[in-house]
Amino acid sequence: MSAMFRALENPNYRIWAGGALVSNVGTWMQRIAQDWLVLTVLTDHSGAAVGITTSLQFLPMLLLGPYGGVLADRYRKRLILLWTQLAMGLTGLVLGLLVVTGSAQLWHAYLAALCLGFASAIDAPARQAFVSELVGQDNIANAVALNSASFNTARLTGPAIAGVLIAWVGTGPVFLLNAASFAAVIISLFRIRTPEPSPAVKTGRGKHQVAEGVNYVRRRPDLVLIMVLVGILGAFGMNFPITNALMATTEFGVGPGEFGLLGSIMAVGTLAGALLAARRARPRLRFLLAGALGLGFFTLLGSVSPSFWLYAAILIPVGLASITFLNSCNTSIQLSVEPQFRGRVLALYLAILQGGTALGAPLMGWIGSEFGARWSVAAGGIVVLLTGLTAVIVVSRRSELTFRDTLRAGFSGKREPAV
Repeated sequence: MSAMFRALENPNYRIWAGGALVSNVGTWMQRIAQDWLVLTVLTDHSGAAVGITTSLQFLPMLLLGPYGGVLADRYRKRLILLWTQLAMGLTGLVLGLLVVTGSAQLWHAYLAALCLGFASAIDAPARQAFVSELVGQDNIANAVALNSASFNTARLTGPAIAGVLIAWVGTGPVFLLNAASFAAVIISLFRIRTPEPSPAVKTGRGKHQVAEGVNYVRRRPDLVLIMVLVGILGAFGMNFPITNALMATTEFGVGPGEFGLLGSIMAVGTLAGALLAARRARPRLRFLLAGALGLGFFTLLGSVSPSFWLYAAILIPVGLASITFLNSCNTSIQLSVEPQFRGRVLALYLAILQGGTALGAPLMGWIGSEFGARWSVAAGGIVVLLTGLTAVIVVSRRSELTFRDTLRAGFSGKREPAV
């Protein structure tokens, strides 16, 4: 099998990847339907309301994500995933029924987003760590990249399908289809035959486990750099559902089909970036920095695009840059963190990334509502570009900021940098 797809040689990973792909398509369909429902049905094109919805969905990760990492380090991840996937499916089902029956109100959308956020806060650290246990250390980098490829394949198709369905039958059936898609992941979890190994180290109970994870990160300049960058870029550079919705409706005056198409076009870039990452055996700091700089530059360029189609085309390099940055961050954590800390460090990473998105979403929505969609996009691009330039300066002056590789170091404490 090609080196790009070597993790798929593992039968358990193939089963998991198949179920995840189906579910990811449904997830992207719901994201488009949720934003369109709030923006055009439950409000009169309120960017602030869309921002609040996004914030409620991601805020629980900031508050509970580190404790989700503790659970992932302590308990069997497959059991955690079964419960969280079931909870997310039921949330989509309830919201879909409310919309179909004409009973949905804005607070229902807010509550559904919050419930999804709570389930995701427990699900995400376990899901990330579960993949590394399925494939083993040698294929972690490839599996992380293929997960991104799967996610962005769904991102390519899901928004387009959602846009067509919303135009034909409305948002309600889209939520119901997403609820059904979670069955694919649940079935795949039951079909995986190899027993999941227990956590490498049994730790004590209580809040000290979270503090241990935070202290571990604080001792690692490379991890601190990642956490700072993902927090800022998550808040200002990755609120694409809000900025795309505002640009589509208020700036270009297009309908749900074109809005969904923006997500699919952007996914061309993110899928390409994920596949390129699958060819790399190790993360490199230069790719992380290049991704941050590229995201800022092309986002800023998109803010001055004179037409819908030019704006859509610029989303391709925006997607490529964003996934290059995120893949470099995720893979470096998976490869460099000891197994007994992996769940907690991944949870902290996801909490900062999604928490930053939650905190930045209302601000970006407010800027778009008060000053126009282009100013919302431009503000994000400027902040991200300045952050990337600052990171380049800091890295050039501090030689210890390199990515560590536990595979080559063998967890011995003597690590080789990989830049």
